[in-house]
Amino acid sequence: MVQITKDNAYDAVAPDDFPAMLEPGRYGDRSTAFDKIISATHDHFWDPLDKKYIDFSAPFDLNMQQILPGRFFPIFSTRVGDAMTAEQKIKFANQSTRWQMSAILHGEQGALALSASLCHILKDPGAQEYAANQTREEARHVTAFSAYIKSRWGTPLPCGVTLKNLLTEMVGAPEVYKKIVGMQMLVEGLAMGAFATLYQQSHDPLLVKLCQLVMTDEAFHHKFGKIWADRTIPKLTPEEHNIVEDWAAQCFQTLLFNLINAEQMQMVYASVGIHWEDARAAIMEAFTDNDRRESMKQSANIFRVLVKTLLNAGIITDRTRSFYGMYIDMDELRHEGERMVGDDIAEEGIKYLQTINFQDTAKGSALLAAE
Repeated sequence: MVQITKDNAYDAVAPDDFPAMLEPGRYGDRSTAFDKIISATHDHFWDPLDKKYIDFSAPFDLNMQQILPGRFFPIFSTRVGDAMTAEQKIKFANQSTRWQMSAILHGEQGALALSASLCHILKDPGAQEYAANQTREEARHVTAFSAYIKSRWGTPLPCGVTLKNLLTEMVGAPEVYKKIVGMQMLVEGLAMGAFATLYQQSHDPLLVKLCQLVMTDEAFHHKFGKIWADRTIPKLTPEEHNIVEDWAAQCFQTLLFNLINAEQMQMVYASVGIHWEDARAAIMEAFTDNDRRESMKQSANIFRVLVKTLLNAGIITDRTRSFYGMYIDMDELRHEGERMVGDDIAEEGIKYLQTINFQDTAKGSALLAAE
């Protein structure tokens, strides 16, 4: 195991070394690096089981309308798509969305488990408290996406092999850098791009609201990863940087080519009578690497957001720049600055939550005064 620790705030012990958490000196040795994001937790509190925040009973007719626009589904622009009826397209689109929402749910479960695992290994009390807060927030995301999927389809679909293997590796990894780069940067970056796209493009008002609420939390989770990068990346030796950089590139490649493919989604294709092998062949005929590059020019493209996250963190160097440059204009990406897609959406969501939470606080104070 290679434990790369360049800042005491991220000092870690083995998962089974609980006695290290009982060292008297540890309790007073608390970093202030995470205090702001910890104290801001109340600003973006929301309860998925409270209808004043979100009402999962809101209706949506899956037989008549697509949750996502047709352009989200490459199969529609192929010979196979040309042969599909309007009813088949609606069913496929909504079952494909079910697959995507299920993947997000599984990802949130992975984030919950990973955050909890950080509580077991981070020695700094501030870092540990932040991880505990994130665990709580990821748990409400699991509750929320479970409720959304139940309201639209009843049950989620199984986790795809690629995502399952990546989440399993990150949750079980003893290395802090794999957990933070993998979850706080790669998966959270992927999620922020996905949520921003769903917020902007979905026809389902319930999903739009859900994505904004989740983004109010995810924006802070991303900041935790950025703090790690700012305090760690500049201090790495060339050999250590190579380890982190290569692992990030490996994860990116795995996600890019395997996260959403016909073989893993074969049950979705089967639901409308299409063989996944035929679908994969048709998509390969109709789309090239040039098409993939064009899609990555969109600011909310999930892989573009992911690469921007790694670039801003200083993880991508000239060693791997050309690898990402096969799909994205890296100079253009650098000139965009550090502001991330979804930041504005999250900020508006926090303002919305503050109006609810502060109003309730004022009511509570009035009731206490009356007593």
